[in-house]
Amino acid sequence: MNSDFDVIVVGCGPTGAMLAAELRLHDVRVLVLEKDTEPVSFARIVGLHIRSLELMAMRGLLQRLVERGRKRPAGAYFAAIDKPAPAGLDSAYAYLLGIPQPVVVQQLEEHAVASGAQVRRGCAVAGVEQDEDGVTVELAGGERLRASYLVGCDGARSAVRKLLGVGFPGEPSRNDTLMGELEVGVPAEEVAARAAEVRAVDRRVMVGPVGAGVYRVVIPAVGVSDRAEPPVLADFQERLRAVFGSDLGVHSPRWLSRFGDATRLAERFRVGRVLLAGDAAHIHPPVGGQGLNLGVQDAFNLGWKLAAQVRGWAPEGLLDSYQAERQPVAGEVLENTRAQTELWSAPAARRLLTALMEFDEVNRFLLEKVTAIGVRYDFGAGSDLVGRRLPDVEVKQGGVYGLLHGGRGLLLDRTERLSVGGWSDRVDYLGDPSAGLDVPCVLVRPDGHVAWVGDDQRDLDAHLARWFGVAG
Repeated sequence: MNSDFDVIVVGCGPTGAMLAAELRLHDVRVLVLEKDTEPVSFARIVGLHIRSLELMAMRGLLQRLVERGRKRPAGAYFAAIDKPAPAGLDSAYAYLLGIPQPVVVQQLEEHAVASGAQVRRGCAVAGVEQDEDGVTVELAGGERLRASYLVGCDGARSAVRKLLGVGFPGEPSRNDTLMGELEVGVPAEEVAARAAEVRAVDRRVMVGPVGAGVYRVVIPAVGVSDRAEPPVLADFQERLRAVFGSDLGVHSPRWLSRFGDATRLAERFRVGRVLLAGDAAHIHPPVGGQGLNLGVQDAFNLGWKLAAQVRGWAPEGLLDSYQAERQPVAGEVLENTRAQTELWSAPAARRLLTALMEFDEVNRFLLEKVTAIGVRYDFGAGSDLVGRRLPDVEVKQGGVYGLLHGGRGLLLDRTERLSVGGWSDRVDYLGDPSAGLDVPCVLVRPDGHVAWVGDDQRDLDAHLARWFGVAG
């Protein structure tokens, strides 16, 4: 059976839509399957952290998102401990962008479709079979589709992961939380006073305005409703009365949800021609707002590698490096979110950490952990910059991220003596002695991480081959 597509992506959330767009940069034939017939309608606000903002800037998407969101100061990320960001963060995008999640999905999906990806809604995956030549996907209605590769971006209850039989070990949820956006029936001053009083003794509780008379309510879901059932207005009223002594007259919910604090990490991110990304590969408590960001960053890491595999120039081991690099990052996020969750109910530990965060090094370490700008992949020995993200340094054309819109590699050469040679179909070159670097040259991967630092052509050629295959 011939392949209908190069890659089928299951799930059109932020991870799936971003991955589809990344693949289309390399002319990969992509189909996105989404089981829901319509996009999610409720406008849950999420935060795009610094690293995600940088990635959006690399693809020319940032401005359209900024226009639809709200910039907020960086800081108070770790367990919502109220500390400002340390001075001198190494990023041109040192802020949080609050934006409705459906808007993020819409913009990324539109970007993917404009790039040539196909999206089919109302398509639930019922079966997956793979062989040495490709993957066959069976839909719930019996239709069968064929692709060279399949990526499950279909969330925490991933059908793809279950069909693969990939283990999803971790810690089950111990504490459930209700979260939603509702109108209130008492004056704003009363809500603010009651919320401040309660939050002073229980940081898990939040009732705050989001605009147009609507309030976001976050409150422990102790003994209300069945976990398997979505919450209803009465659940929120019951918990507000228990915690606030009043249900605040809540009514007209915009959306209601319930989440737990389970942490789980897929045992494998790749099984042959099938891969997992986003919540299909890892889940964790939502504290710190890292979930959407982690999934989008998975897509950036995977997209160019999978495209290289499809196009036939991937060096040996490149696609496997996706799991090698992203699984440890996800594991660290699971650890830090579990730690943040524990801090909500440990006042003494929370007070101690609050005091420690007065030290700039501690504050910076925790902020870089949550925002992912501290991630360093293990590429072996070398400069401290190798494996880290390249900031948007100034070059003669402006910021270097403007040169990465096409999803290709980049050699930024301050010596103007080196060359990308036979890799010019995969790697761009910029000779610029004025570039804002304190090293001679850097080779940058399509995901913005530094693959090599130096000034020797022979050494450069070896690293070009390592990441971009045989010269053309």
